[in-house]
Amino acid sequence: MTFLGMPTLSGEPFPTAARAALGDAQLRRNLAKATGTIRAKRARVVEELPDWAGLRAAGAAIKDATLADLDTHLLAFEADLVARGTTVHWARDGAEAARIVTDLVAATGTREVIKVKSMAGAEIGLNDAFDAAGIAPIETDLAELIVQLGHDRPSHILVPAIHRSRAEIRDLFRREMPGVAPDLTDEPAALAEAARRFLRHKFTTVDVAISGANFAVADTGSLVVVESEGNGRMCLTLPRTLISVVGIEKLVPTWSDLEVFLQLLPRSSTGERMNPYTSVWTGPTEGQTAHVVLVDNGRTATLADTVGRAALRCIRCSACLNSCPVYARTGGHAYGSVYPGPIGAVLSPQLTGVAHNRTLPYASSLCGVCQDVCPVAIDIPSILVHLRGKVVEDHAPVAEAAAMRALAWAMADAGRWRRLLRAGRLGRALGRRRDRIGSLPPPLSAWTGTRDAPRPPRQTFRDWWESR
Repeated sequence: MTFLGMPTLSGEPFPTAARAALGDAQLRRNLAKATGTIRAKRARVVEELPDWAGLRAAGAAIKDATLADLDTHLLAFEADLVARGTTVHWARDGAEAARIVTDLVAATGTREVIKVKSMAGAEIGLNDAFDAAGIAPIETDLAELIVQLGHDRPSHILVPAIHRSRAEIRDLFRREMPGVAPDLTDEPAALAEAARRFLRHKFTTVDVAISGANFAVADTGSLVVVESEGNGRMCLTLPRTLISVVGIEKLVPTWSDLEVFLQLLPRSSTGERMNPYTSVWTGPTEGQTAHVVLVDNGRTATLADTVGRAALRCIRCSACLNSCPVYARTGGHAYGSVYPGPIGAVLSPQLTGVAHNRTLPYASSLCGVCQDVCPVAIDIPSILVHLRGKVVEDHAPVAEAAAMRALAWAMADAGRWRRLLRAGRLGRALGRRRDRIGSLPPPLSAWTGTRDAPRPPRQTFRDWWESR
């Protein structure tokens, strides 16, 4: 099966998928090199600012104030878009959003579209919807193009092909990209030139483009895309039809508010003082037809959660991924969701429902480094703990619940508890060689599958106390 998009869930729980990823040494080397480089660049440019903490606080305050009055800002944004000639569509969920976009493309009569990198597009499964409708999507972001040519899945918000080495990309281009010379090397300049030639042809021949938006300014009905390659700008300006898929949390009220985020985002994502390209469009260009699809897809429900709503501050910089020790060892595929890493562990369960993402809130050591580097100061560890509570309320493990009830029954009576402790000394028959138990039979194997169990003591504290 050709896999172009990324599903909401891979269908495999995080612990299972992570175990497979941990066995891939090449993956871990690629991740360590890429995230280490980005992390060091970020630290240098953040250090340059005398009041980074104040900037973070301003970003968090702007986002919180906007979310508190989101309905008012959305209506103002819609009115501005319509006044400038853009057609606005509202989508309650991903399926509705994908249907709206697919119908709009089909109405143009084209069978091919070019795409600006968009997390919202991936979230609603847009490429799969295009595939089902017989429409060929072409990714124009280099990393997304690599993922698409490899029939692969993105594994990082900012660098979707972070799990691929240069040699792998060279082989992929030779095999999948039309017109590539068979002696193509793995030099970055040679790979970029091959992609440029391929994409330039698409920019000049495809008449429909799909974009997302990093920010939307309610004051003027403007959409903003920040990028490093300039391919997004080609998509936004050349095609005759432009369709933008935008999550409703992307709004900022004014241009003054946008200024704060244009300082926070590039430093936190690529470790740059300013991103090379910032494209802003306020209504369609001459001769162009423009549509904006505003997507809810679980955001309203997240907003209703007084603890979890802070995740909607996220500006998709991926600083938390680059710093997270869990992500650095498992990569993004193990999370099985569009949003990997720490922010994915809190955002995905809320957008899709905790019942469908029970393992993700546990995909963290709660070390707190994600909160330290977050440019909008999202307290990710607290939200993770909050969501773990919801998981237990929603679906407490049957075996664990039974074990807790049995333990409570034993501890309620001093005699029962003493007999249980003495019986536990039988466990000393295990783990003699290392003085700790590395493997227990089911259901206790769930514990020793990832850690050792302590060997029971020769004498309980109670027995020792009474023997004095």
